[in-house]
Amino acid sequence: MSDLLAHFSDPEAISKYVEGPPRFIPGLAGLHKMSCILLAEQVPTDAHLLVVGAGGGMEMKAFADTHPAWAFTGIDPAPQMLTLANEVLGEHAPRAKLIEGYIDTAPDGPFDAATCMLVLHFLSTPERLHTLREIRRRLKPGAPFIAAHSSFPQGDTRGRWLARYAAFALGSGAEAEKVEHMRSAIEAHLNLLSPEEDEKLLREAGFSGVEIFYTGFTFRGWVAYA
Repeated sequence: MSDLLAHFSDPEAISKYVEGPPRFIPGLAGLHKMSCILLAEQVPTDAHLLVVGAGGGMEMKAFADTHPAWAFTGIDPAPQMLTLANEVLGEHAPRAKLIEGYIDTAPDGPFDAATCMLVLHFLSTPERLHTLREIRRRLKPGAPFIAAHSSFPQGDTRGRWLARYAAFALGSGAEAEKVEHMRSAIEAHLNLLSPEEDEKLLREAGFSGVEIFYTGFTFRGWVAYA
């Protein structure tokens, strides 16, 4: 796990962070765009969103670019990544309050919506459930929630899915050494769940109307409601 998280505090890696996710995550820009549409279905024009795992700022910028009255509270444990998020947001930065910490550090809200992208795959199952419950507790009744992270079948085909993950990254221009390092670290250390198990956790945390809206090789995205 330390190998996977180390780059979130490495200055050189952070300087190149924005280039990385699109090379490893199929259709990342589309994921952000679809999330905007799903959130906008339910929230007011001046919505206040809770963004869990806000480091890097990529999803907040996508949301801010298309919804000029939305405001954000972003939580992330890596201060360097929050600094990057502020830079990525640019002119939108005054609309975002960025807080160093985990979900328990987040204000109580209640928020109009929440997102948690590329975070839950780093957590153990009990930590995931706790995080999901605490997110839901901070939402207004019926508020939408977007979760997106690594989630794919964990049986005999696990190796095949990880090979596809690596092949996509290589085909997108990622360095072969980095791709192999990431694949090995994921296989050895991440507590990955199947999509069915992830959906069960969302419901156990109290969310309803759980729907999958995004599938990109080893990544899945869901919308659910508090």
